[in-house]
Amino acid sequence: MLKLKNLLQILVVFAFVFSANVFLQAQNRADRAVLAEAERYSKDKFNFVVNSPKGARVYGVKKPSSQMLAAIDKGLTDLFAVARKNRYNKRLNYSDYVIFIASPDRQKNYDGNYSPDIAIGVAQYAGTDVDKGGYMYVAGMVLGYNPGAFLIGEHTQDFNRAADVVRYEGEHIVLYHNDRRRYNETMDHSKGGGHPILQ
Repeated sequence: MLKLKNLLQILVVFAFVFSANVFLQAQNRADRAVLAEAERYSKDKFNFVVNSPKGARVYGVKKPSSQMLAAIDKGLTDLFAVARKNRYNKRLNYSDYVIFIASPDRQKNYDGNYSPDIAIGVAQYAGTDVDKGGYMYVAGMVLGYNPGAFLIGEHTQDFNRAADVVRYEGEHIVLYHNDRRRYNETMDHSKGGGHPILQ
């Protein structure tokens, strides 16, 4: 009887380890896909990966500062609160998100204000006010929805701005999973509109 009990315990442990391994492999494949997108847009190599204190996965060109990690958690906390206020309940866990912190291509905007943004191709924004000759600057951009992944510039000050960028990029992901009609209406800012989307 003891041997049978031991065998059952071993089988349960094996099944748990196997399912955890399958989950981690799937997570790693998903992370690799969005990592490739982050590197393609930013032209950076993300050499550091950590979890924020509340559990979001964070990739950085260099080790993210504690202030930046706290800003990420604050942005997600604010996102989850406003999502619940709108009666959305999917993708409201910190572990649902992967954030890439890129080296910014500029530190100040055209008004001289602190704005660590990333230059990307102008695409559908060609000919608009944001078109700077085939490229534009963005505070952040969504890279994927499973996992919810986005790219933001590294902040060394004004961490409230960093938290806002996290919340705003997360709005697209929350809407994608909870309200596809509203997502389709707001995913492309070239038609007007901006953040915050959720009030």
